[in-house]
Amino acid sequence: MRALWIFTGVTLNQWDVIIIGAGAAGLMAAVVAGQRGRSVLLLERANKAGKKILMSGGGRCNFTNLYVEPEHFLSANPHFCKSALSCYSQWDFIELVNRHGIPYHEKSLGQLFCDNSSRDILDMLLAEAEQVGVVLKTGSDIREVTSDEKFRVATTQGELQADSLVVACGGLSVPTLGGSDFGYRLARQFGHSVVPLRPALVPFTFTDGFKLLSEKLSGLSVPVRVSTGGKSFLENMLFTHRGLSGPAVLQVSSYWREEQMVKVDLLPNIDARQWLLELKTEQPKALLRTLLSQLLPRKLVRELEGLWWREHADRPLAELPDHLLVLVAGNLQGWSLKPAGTEGYRTAEVTLGGVDTREISSKTMESQRQPGLFFVGEVLDVTGHLGGFNFQWAWASGAAAGRVV
Repeated sequence: MRALWIFTGVTLNQWDVIIIGAGAAGLMAAVVAGQRGRSVLLLERANKAGKKILMSGGGRCNFTNLYVEPEHFLSANPHFCKSALSCYSQWDFIELVNRHGIPYHEKSLGQLFCDNSSRDILDMLLAEAEQVGVVLKTGSDIREVTSDEKFRVATTQGELQADSLVVACGGLSVPTLGGSDFGYRLARQFGHSVVPLRPALVPFTFTDGFKLLSEKLSGLSVPVRVSTGGKSFLENMLFTHRGLSGPAVLQVSSYWREEQMVKVDLLPNIDARQWLLELKTEQPKALLRTLLSQLLPRKLVRELEGLWWREHADRPLAELPDHLLVLVAGNLQGWSLKPAGTEGYRTAEVTLGGVDTREISSKTMESQRQPGLFFVGEVLDVTGHLGGFNFQWAWASGAAAGRVV
């Protein structure tokens, strides 16, 4: 990135488009608008663009998914995302990645990651923006936004004007990377409703006896099915010092509400009841913990033994009553846990809820309350599952706005 492209002092204040937020959605909106010959100013409060892109996917950026479908997104208005996702699909973004020669791989479940670094994706977007004359200004704090015939954006460096304003400043998640409520406050200022906000794709915390168990097992990961709120996910679960994390837990956290139970199936690929009763006949002298340790980590089995069959721990299967085996099987496939809460926005990957999409055009992302005002990305009430879906929503919604601003 050439330093000349970084805008460090206000020398022009008239723009076709001002975009607030140089994250995934803002960069994409800037690129597409710039390709149409629009003069675009991209404002970023942080000291550099794309901080969440750089941190995503463990530094490898899960930039999209091969299987993008509307059912992978949550919204109070579930049909809203369809138009943008169909007009700028995962294949469109993959084509852009291929054109830049960025190596990538499928990790699992259609998730595409960079082979090298998330910086490849950010550098690609910055290069595309630079090529079409987008001007980026980092370290830009916005004091006020008003509108008469044009949008007026008062910053710490002066006042700017634009025909169109795109709000792409994200949500409340990961405040250390710039998450804030600015976009929601701006939406309300222009008469928009905001669907209630909550952290999503976030670990669970516990304060009961399970916390002690999770501390003992911290760092242990097992493939499970986790269910709550009528949804279930079959992926890995990770024990932590404070509770539970891992892909299955992060996924289901978007559907969990306070006081709800979470069910964990530790043996999602077998019928545990039938399996244990058959083993009682086939291997009557075996210990239950020995057999379960063939399917689950031994350390986990020892803790489960202390919970569910401590008094029978050293008795062979032949001496265990059927009702005990049925009880253990039920616990293995329906372990009911009650989280105290979540880790909150500090570690949440996204913010659930946002600007009410019933007041936004699904084709252009333009406000139906204020002409020329657009909302894209996480600030909207569209939240994807884990696995590249939120990035694809950023690319798609940003492109939708960029085509018309």
